Amino acid sequence: MDHACVAHRGASGLAPENTMAAFNKAMAFPFVQWIELDVQLSKDGVPVVIHDDTLKRTTNGTGRVADFSAYELKRFDAGSKFGKPFAGEGIPTLEKVLDETIGRCRLNIELKTYGGRYPDLEKRVVDLIHSKGLQYDSVITSFDAEALRRVRQLSGDIRTGLITDASPSMLAAELKRLDASFLSLGYSKVTPVLMAAMRAASIEVMAWTVNDIATMKRIAAIDPAVMICTNYPDRFGQAFLTS
Repeated sequence: MDHACVAHRGASGLAPENTMAAFNKAMAFPFVQWIELDVQLSKDGVPVVIHDDTLKRTTNGTGRVADFSAYELKRFDAGSKFGKPFAGEGIPTLEKVLDETIGRCRLNIELKTYGGRYPDLEKRVVDLIHSKGLQYDSVITSFDAEALRRVRQLSGDIRTGLITDASPSMLAAELKRLDASFLSLGYSKVTPVLMAAMRAASIEVMAWTVNDIATMKRIAAIDPAVMICTNYPDRFGQAFLTS
């Protein structure tokens, strides 16, 4: 079908974001082709899946992700704040997510580097992807152009993509300069002109984050190739798979 569905941080409207519960719930929808997730680096250099660089918002812990080992991070409760049924959900490692999703769903892996905060993150993620043979089933994205350049230096196989909510006027040139073939763009910036330019440059576009059915249909009507990133894949199903 057109308009690939991307589950944002998993099915994060239905389960705690960036947890195995959210990823499994997303994969329960047969039309979810991609999962978007966020990666930071633990104190012992393990890529872990969490959006913020601190623990407070999504877990029962406090402090910086980078100050804890992967084992310690796994023991924090990343589910209770979403709801009691999810109590005990831990912060997964990227390796665990790769193992659980292989052959089931493709991954959009966002590097939370922010100007080199985790200088070894790109290599750790690239090495993991290659070790699992998933270099053609993943895309590495970031707001940080330098991180994308480092990924390209490490691997000529893994696709890279720029994340932005900025004016799209120079995006095709910037993506070409980065040797990137994927654009993750705030949905309000997706227009017919933008999509035509990206199609001409062979750039795949994902619109984020679209959570209501009317907006999903409006964005989808712009171009059949635009990917819809949402916290609510169930609503995507209602928008496009029900009469």
